Parts: sequence; C-alpha cells; structure tokens
Amino acid sequence: MLSSTCFFDLHDFSFAEIFTPDEPVWSALHNLKPYLSAFSYPNYSKIFPRNGEPLAKTIVLHGDATYLADEVDIVFGDAPKGELMVSKAGKPLPGASVIMAGVVFMGEQISIGQGVLIEPGAMISSPTVIDDRTVIRQGAYIRGYCLFGKQCVVGHVTEVKHSIFLNDAKAGHFAYLGDSILGTDANLGAGTKLANLKFTTGNVSIKTPEGVIDTGLRKFGAILADKVQTGCNSVTNPGTLIGPRSMILPNTTAPSGLHKGTCIIRD
Repeated sequence: MLSSTCFFDLHDFSFAEIFTPDEPVWSALHNLKPYLSAFSYPNYSKIFPRNGEPLAKTIVLHGDATYLADEVDIVFGDAPKGELMVSKAGKPLPGASVIMAGVVFMGEQISIGQGVLIEPGAMISSPTVIDDRTVIRQGAYIRGYCLFGKQCVVGHVTEVKHSIFLNDAKAGHFAYLGDSILGTDANLGAGTKLANLKFTTGNVSIKTPEGVIDTGLRKFGAILADKVQTGCNSVTNPGTLIGPRSMILPNTTAPSGLHKGTCIIRD
C-alpha cells in the first residue's frame, strides 16, 4: 500500500494525525477540509481588518500581547532559521511573529504560530494554519484549506490551494501547488508547477506496478516525498507521486504515476 510511511517521516510534524496510517498517502487530501474545518483557531477579530481590507500597519504577535511596529525593534532575519528577532525596550520577545502592513486576510479561520513572518502583499484565505517559523513572502496567494508545518517557505508570487507542507518544505519562487503535499525538506525550484486537474473527466488515477488506483479525487496534484527537489520550470502532471530523495531536472514535465525513491526524472 502507498501509505504515508512510504513517503514521509512524520514524527516531528505537528499535524501528523491528518494522515490515515492504513490508507493511501493521498487520504490526507481527503481529510484536509474536515480537519481544518474542525481546527481550533485563535480570535484575531480585534487585530486584523475584516472584509478583505489590507492590514494598515505592521503588527507583532507575542503570546496574548499585540504590538505595533513602532513600539518594538524588529530584526528581519531568516524566519525559518529562527533569526527573526523582536524586542521591546531592549527586552527580547522570543517567538514573536510579524505580520507586515499590506497583508490581506480573507476570513477568520487563520492560525499563526510563533516566529512567523508574513510579508507585505500576501493574501491568505481561510481556513489556513501556519506553524512556527514559517515565512509567507511578498505577493504569495494562499487560497484556503492550506496547512503549513514548521520552517516552511511560501515564496514570492507563489499560489497554494488545498495543500499540505510538512516541516521545512519550500516553494520559494513563482510556484503553483494545487491539491498537493510537500514532504519534509522538499524544495521546489523557481517556476515549478504542480498541476491538479486533468483535461478529461473523472477522478485522477495513479498508475502503479500493481495496477491503476482510483484516488477518488477529481483534483489531485502531486505528492513529493521527503527531500525531493525540483528544478526550475519543472511541471508535474496530475496524480504524480515521487519517492524520497528524488529529483526532477529543470524544464522537465514529470509524467503522472508512481516514481520510486532516489530517482532522477528527466525529459
């Protein structure tokens, strides 16, 4: 069976229960909507504007306290490396998160962890959960039903919908991810596209050595296992599963189906 253990080490992933151990790995995509709908979200209604208005001033979250940027000192270091530093009157505020002016939140089901940086111009639709030390860069478009682990990177002009990032997963530049899962320390090269909708009707099926499996998903992008890397401008067809420590070379279109671990996919 193509279970999550074939693709991911989940021991440090805060939301590992979204994966059903005795089901195929894509069961997490089936589970994503009910999981995020039932999630317990903090109440930011007194902090963030409603109705899709951009945040007027940079906000710092630290525990139950909220500060404006001119009340604190911020060192904009690399958030995934724990180098985002905030202090007030010389006293460090460990774990403080920074949400910069110009960020737009659509809906109230948003959760922001510790040490998170959200840069200007990002648009985040609910429901979305962002775990500790993740950075959402300028111009990112988070379309809802998204779950980000620790130390993730959602890059400039990167669009994500109905997807899961495990810890240290990175989509740093001009990427598209639809109905997909990135494993721990997976990295997408600039311009990578994980296509999620086939031209023909019906559910996405997975070709495996044991035969074709119906995923039950009309939209299904790719599952990239731990430490998978993609080259710049690479594309995956709907229903692509790539095993751990594999690579997609630049300008390559990966065919749908199962690709074993430590493989190199090239045109």
